Amino acid sequence: MAGVAALAVVSACSAAGSPAAITPKGAGATVRVSLADPAASPRASGPGGSVTITAVGDTMLGDTPDLPPDPGTYLSAVEPILAPGSQIVFGNLEGTLTTATASKCGPKGPSQDCFAFRIPPSYARYLKQDGFTILNDANNHIFDFGAAGQAQTVQSIHAAGMAQTGLPGEITVVTAHGIKVAFLAFAPYDYDASLLDLPAARALIERADREASFVVVYMHAGAEGASADHVTGREEYYLGEDRGNAEQFAHMAIDAGASLVIASGPHVLRGLQFYRHRLIAYSLGDFASYDDFATSGDLGMSMILRVTLSAAGTFERARIYPVELTGEGRPVPGGGAISFVSRLSVQDFGRTAARVRHSGVIKAP
Repeated sequence: MAGVAALAVVSACSAAGSPAAITPKGAGATVRVSLADPAASPRASGPGGSVTITAVGDTMLGDTPDLPPDPGTYLSAVEPILAPGSQIVFGNLEGTLTTATASKCGPKGPSQDCFAFRIPPSYARYLKQDGFTILNDANNHIFDFGAAGQAQTVQSIHAAGMAQTGLPGEITVVTAHGIKVAFLAFAPYDYDASLLDLPAARALIERADREASFVVVYMHAGAEGASADHVTGREEYYLGEDRGNAEQFAHMAIDAGASLVIASGPHVLRGLQFYRHRLIAYSLGDFASYDDFATSGDLGMSMILRVTLSAAGTFERARIYPVELTGEGRPVPGGGAISFVSRLSVQDFGRTAARVRHSGVIKAP
């Protein structure tokens, strides 16, 4: 596993919680980002304060050349939920921000058997204006346009004033309310921080725990589709590809020091579990996709997860905000996500399941 190759120190900026500029340092780097919040009370910014994190699942604003006519307003219906009340807003970028044209699908391009997602690099600014502060690149689409597409994606995220995580060996430390929060992300691929190499993943999480007040781990794990809404507790596969054992990985991450584990990848919501008093969200589903992902049935349900952790990383409170996807993949408030996730949680985890109230409030068992 790569060591600390470089250190980037970034000065604070706006209340939206993003740095003015970040210089990409590549795989194996620890990137430090300071998020200013002038509205925070003195108590909140002290060592006894807390950090609120809002997280969503797979997010893309189309696929070049099939792009929304007004990308700047595509997320306007859910924008009031995303940023207010949170210091950190996290999402999985399910694709690339690139002008590269040579894709993994070859000269014939994407088909029913091969999907390669890209949007213009300039679209990063729309995600920034919608409130995102950190994006994940550890997934099965970040390498759709090879190393060039991956590098341009990382560069575009940083240029827009957001942080990112998910490269091999990468730790991103975000400071909010004076509290250092380390973000790490894993997926079952060599071009990401791999979730299939458990010893290396554990060592990286343990290192992050030494460098920050607490650690948040993202995993892109599990099978895909409407039939993949249950956490099996076993190794999961999709189209013959090993997608990891989500429960085993999440428990390992917490044993290694993570305070919160969030996930997406199955393209459908999954249940919530508490393990050692830490919350695990096994899939946040799809959050936004202009005609990229299926939205029929259970695939059209999504959610915004808001979690508040103490400066020491202990769970304080959490809530689900239900979201449903329109036919063109646009997220709007509403839908049956709360009852769906509540049912899955109890079915899959029994006594360790998170208790989800009708309001969306999440309680430990």
